[in-house]
Amino acid sequence: MVTVEESVVNTKLSPPNSYSAVVLGGTFDRLHDGHRLFLKAAAELAKDRIVIGVCDGPMLKNKQFAELIQPIEERMHNVENYIKSFKPELVVQAETITDPYGPSIVDENLGAIVVSKETVAGGLSVNKKRADRGLSQLKIEVVDLVPEESGGANKLSSTTLRRLESEKAKEQQTPTES
Repeated sequence: MVTVEESVVNTKLSPPNSYSAVVLGGTFDRLHDGHRLFLKAAAELAKDRIVIGVCDGPMLKNKQFAELIQPIEERMHNVENYIKSFKPELVVQAETITDPYGPSIVDENLGAIVVSKETVAGGLSVNKKRADRGLSQLKIEVVDLVPEESGGANKLSSTTLRRLESEKAKEQQTPTES
């Protein structure tokens, strides 16, 4: 028997332009290749509009090196510019989110939520909230950001980039002994 959860989770991405509008979320700090892969996959699925929740405020408090996260305006601008660079006709709706749901649980015109393997549970949680509000269930499209054979060792991370920046700043503050 197929459960409701299995029926909405798609681990093999749908064809391009499968949905009028898709939604996804993230911090998108120091836009790197992992972000670009995720954003490109999401944008390819959308025919008309992509809604991107960009984390801010309370959503950042538990992030490592949170004080080094780029300003929200810069992150939103980078996300929008990147998507427009390869799919200029797409309406890009970047919004600040301060909770895990943002526009995903109020926008009735969405067709899918795009997640990574690590965040499928978040997609299921969005659908539960949508059901509670009488909204349609979103298809959950899963983007594989890290090849299985790498065991996660090759996963790009903004946290790693911030840690390296922090270490570099500390090195520059420490006077070298001669």
